[in-house]
Amino acid sequence: MAIRLLVALVALGLLHLMPQLARWRGDSLFRRWVAQLADTSGGGRVALALLLPLFLCALLEWLLGRSPLGELLPLLFALTVLLYCFGPREFEADLESILDAPDGARREAAAQALADDGQPIAWNAPALGEAIAYAALRRRFAVLLWFFLLGPVGALGYRLAQTLGRDALRLDPDSRRAADHVANALDWLPAQLLTFTLAVVGHWEAVIGAWQRWHKQAAATSWYAAGPGFLGAAAQADVLIDIEAGDGYAEEHDDPLAELRRLRSALLRALLAWLSVVALVVIGGWIG
Repeated sequence: MAIRLLVALVALGLLHLMPQLARWRGDSLFRRWVAQLADTSGGGRVALALLLPLFLCALLEWLLGRSPLGELLPLLFALTVLLYCFGPREFEADLESILDAPDGARREAAAQALADDGQPIAWNAPALGEAIAYAALRRRFAVLLWFFLLGPVGALGYRLAQTLGRDALRLDPDSRRAADHVANALDWLPAQLLTFTLAVVGHWEAVIGAWQRWHKQAAATSWYAAGPGFLGAAAQADVLIDIEAGDGYAEEHDDPLAELRRLRSALLRALLAWLSVVALVVIGGWIG
């Protein structure tokens, strides 16, 4: 776990200094591999599409771990895989492009880059907050969680599953449904943890209230049959809440740019909280 924490810190630092690293990822080989499986369909096609790359990743990690250079090659390999999985664009860079846009039309155009599934994002505070939360989940927090739990194989598995389930790959209906289920299932745990973290660093009652309302209405199969809608609901609730200011007046959260800055700060605190928990686990292991 200590090595994974070090790799995560180095990867996040590199992306902060060189955001273009997140764009240096091509998935043409994976797309060609998926196309080669056109004679299969449904869950079998999805399983084959994912299992071979993950097996090769695990095999390469195992082989590098037995090199005479010790932990150096596995560390570099893990760093490369993690940087690849932090795509398709750097999350913070997309937020900066919105803030730096000179006018409203260009800000709204820049905001569309947050949607990995190609769905349009309306230029208002709740819609922008929801899009930011999902982008943070799929480009940063979920990748980190699966990396911490399963190493490079976990991060790569999450990224490839998202590519299958959210990207515009040419899949038959049964394979598309199975890919959506896998992508949703892998989103479920990190989305739950991110929602709870946002409640801790943001507006607890609003976020937890939205989370509870969503789960009361959700079907028993929603953890894989539907996306993590509770995260979007929680982000919107966090944006829509009116805070009573010190002068007794309500502070309205209806400015998209102001909410972007506030939510970016909240997500940074959430990231620091996650890294702190992992650091405590590492320190606890050393003490134990």
